[in-house]
Amino acid sequence: MPTRFFVPVMRRSLHLAMLLFGLAILVWSALQLRRPSTDRDWTADNARMPEVAFAGSAVTVKNVRNFDWQTTTGFTPRWEDRSYDLDRLESVWFLVEPFGDFRGPAHTFVSFGFADSLRGTDYVAVSVELRKEVGESYHPVRGLFREYELAYVVGDERDLVRLRSNVRRDSVFLYRVQATPEQGRTLFRAMLERADRLRTAPEFYNTLWSSCTTNIVDHVNAISPSKVPFSYKVLLPAYADELAYDIGLLDTTRTFATLRGGALINPVAMAAHDDPDFSARIRAGLR
Repeated sequence: MPTRFFVPVMRRSLHLAMLLFGLAILVWSALQLRRPSTDRDWTADNARMPEVAFAGSAVTVKNVRNFDWQTTTGFTPRWEDRSYDLDRLESVWFLVEPFGDFRGPAHTFVSFGFADSLRGTDYVAVSVELRKEVGESYHPVRGLFREYELAYVVGDERDLVRLRSNVRRDSVFLYRVQATPEQGRTLFRAMLERADRLRTAPEFYNTLWSSCTTNIVDHVNAISPSKVPFSYKVLLPAYADELAYDIGLLDTTRTFATLRGGALINPVAMAAHDDPDFSARIRAGLR
């Protein structure tokens, strides 16, 4: 290409690159001015944040969510205060809720089982989510730009699990985590401490580095010798169970395909819909 043509093209390309760089700086600067808040017009299911108090091995959690969902928009709200004895924690469970037919997007969360002399085992779930405002909907691209606050929802499985399996009719996979009671206690404490901090020190949700799955990964990496590596399976959390299997956090005595095939709880969850022993029943058929 002759020099008289090459130089103008290079000059225009340089000007365009500088313009795009300048726009990127302006967008980044504008985003840094946004601040997370605890004071917005929250949806009813996000209206309260957990309030946590520890006393030795005892922990009291205020605002445990236990809504009775009839539809995705119709529910009977219930916020409860509950107490747990960390010394009685006996199991940790990992749940995956894929979205739609494309295996990639999903929600993941964790549940903890405590030995209970009356009910056998008492379960409480902790779900890292965005804290929605009235009229707000989620989009992963918007989640990159400080659009949503972060929330740790502490709730009864008859709310957090049944909403997904029975009301939304999404597939839900339930796995027992290969963790010692001490690791389970450490994870539960860490997640509750983070939940309590968010009540007074809000943070933004981020699709890439502060989502449901990435926050669980951060908690696990803080306590487990089996570190969760950086992987597309974290960013596409419908594969998170496969990643957990690969690093030995799930039962590896069977193939992953066999394990996953037996982890789908929807049929038994539908049958146990109103049963007070919902949590026990969804585990009874696991294989």
